[in-house]
Parts: sequence; structure tokens; C-alpha cells
Amino acid sequence: MNKLRIGVVGLGMGRHHVRGFKEHPAAEVVAVADTDAHRLHEMANELGVPGRYTNAADMIHRERLDVVSIATPNKFHAPLTLAALEAGCHVLCEKPMAMNATEARQMLAAAARAGRRLMINFSYRFTEQSWALKKEVESGVLGEVYFARTIWHRRRGLPGFGGWFGQKELSGGGPLIDLGVHRLDLALWLMGYPRPVWVLGSTYNPIATWLAKEQGKKFDVEDFAIGLVKFANGATLEIEASWAANIAERELMETRLFGTAGGLVQRNRNEGYEFEAAIYVERNGAQYDLHLHPPVPKPKNSMYHFVVALVTNTSHTATGEEGLIVMELLDALYESAATGQPVAIKG
Repeated sequence: MNKLRIGVVGLGMGRHHVRGFKEHPAAEVVAVADTDAHRLHEMANELGVPGRYTNAADMIHRERLDVVSIATPNKFHAPLTLAALEAGCHVLCEKPMAMNATEARQMLAAAARAGRRLMINFSYRFTEQSWALKKEVESGVLGEVYFARTIWHRRRGLPGFGGWFGQKELSGGGPLIDLGVHRLDLALWLMGYPRPVWVLGSTYNPIATWLAKEQGKKFDVEDFAIGLVKFANGATLEIEASWAANIAERELMETRLFGTAGGLVQRNRNEGYEFEAAIYVERNGAQYDLHLHPPVPKPKNSMYHFVVALVTNTSHTATGEEGLIVMELLDALYESAATGQPVAIKG
């Protein structure tokens, strides 16, 4: 069997992409690219990857790749995706899909022209709890979902403070586009991606701005964001995200859905990156709490999932079309925060 030839761009988050692809026997990571030459060679040696490039375009055009996986600062997601698609490669792109919805539409159009796949790395779908909850929702256990709340807060968790995350020209925004994007997708996915019609958003940056000034760091994005999304089916979603908030927990992640027949929650445990899930229902006049306990079937990671879809010619989740919806919502939330007014979603 011929293996898929895979190249990974960016070895911060991308090192996890390499490891994820290596789990599938039909995938071979033949090259990696990173502008930091020291990190490039250090990680390539550790991961056992022969091809090494400080210029991603050189890798894409020289390596005869089947798949390019992109894990760079957000500013480069769109141009690298376009280059990979033009070269005939399928693309797995880190979240957020792009800097804005305009770029996301260009990426989708390029994928269609090239006849290639585009998947967005919404990795929080790929947990045991998320996978199990999705099956329960699809079975109808919740009835009609009319409200959801999805959050990711950190007490003090500004990534690479002074680096690209806090610079709008490279990131597109702060915790809303960094952390909130994961919880937003998870809630939308569990809800079945209903069509949004308008949003109302607010952003704040009192804590990080003060810290940046005190430390002489560059920081021009929000450190806290909140939004409300209204859907065509009448449902409402609340989203919250922060890198800095005066809360008890070091890290707080939670997604809740409220339905006419039941509700659910998926949340992190012990302020870390392990999760738990429960469903709440009423049956025969009694109320039940149904807790998801291990062992449950563990889904493969998103890279493995993408390889399976490619080699079996089957559909994959976390599509570019879903990524575009998320980008449209992020754009609208930031616009609403800037104007102080609700923003309609054209659809």
C-alpha cells in the first residue's frame, strides 16, 4: 500500500500533528517546515522526519506531498492553505480557519477548484466524552435544543505573552479566536450546526493591557470576550472566553446544552485537560443524572481521522464549511464588540 506523503508546517502545535499522523500506518510524515531553524532540526530529529525546510513553500513544491498540515500563526493559515491546494495537496488546517471569513471563503473556493479536502483541526470534538455525547444528541435524548452555553476561562493564561498570540496582525484576536473557537465549534457541532442569524458581542482587556504595559510587552487584543448567538430555529448560544479573569479556577472549560427532553454537560476536571460528561433527563416522573464513565471507545485523533477519510474515500468531520460558519460568527462578534450593536449574519 502506498502511504500518504505528509508535510507539516509549524512545529509548535505542529509537533502534535506529526505524532497524530504517525499513529496511522497509511501515513508517512516525510517533511516538516518551521522558520526557526533550531526548533526545526531539534524537533525533526526527535520526531524522526527526514525532510526539513525553513521555507514552507519550498517544502510544498519539492516534496510531492499528498497532505499538508498547517499549524502556524493564524495570519499564515490562508496563504499556506491556498499554496498547498494549488499544488494538489489535501489540507488539515489548525483552528481558527483563517484571520476572517473572507479568507475562509477563498480557501473553500480553492479546495473546490482543486478537488481536494480541507479539514479544520477542531480537536475538542475528538475526546471520548464529546464523541459519546454527539451520539446521544443524535439519538434524540435531548429533544429540541433551545439554549447552550459554552465557555473557556483562564485565571491567568496568556499564551506566549509578548508573542504573536497577543498581536492582532498575526492572530486576528485574543482568547475568543484562540480558546473560544474550540468551545464554539463543540457547541455548534453538538447542536447540529444550526443557521445563525445575529450575534451580540463584547470584549475587554483591562488585565492583560496593564500587564503588557508593566512588562513592556506588545499586546493589542482582548483578554476577555462574551457573545450571544441567535439561530434561525429560535435557539440561543452564549459563549465566553478569557486568558485573564478573576476566578477561582486556573482553567475552566464547560459546554452545556438545554433541550426539551434533557440536558448535557461536558467539562474539564480538576482545572486540567481531562474531561467528564453527563446527561440529565426526566423519565416516568423521575429525574436522572446519567454520567459517562470510562471505559468508553476512545476516538482517534483528528489527524488519524483525516487519513482514514482520505484512504477510504469517506466523509470527514470538521469540514471547511463548518470552519467558515465559525469564522463568520467570530467576525460578527468582534464587529459587534467594536460597534456596540447586534450584527446580522448573512446566509
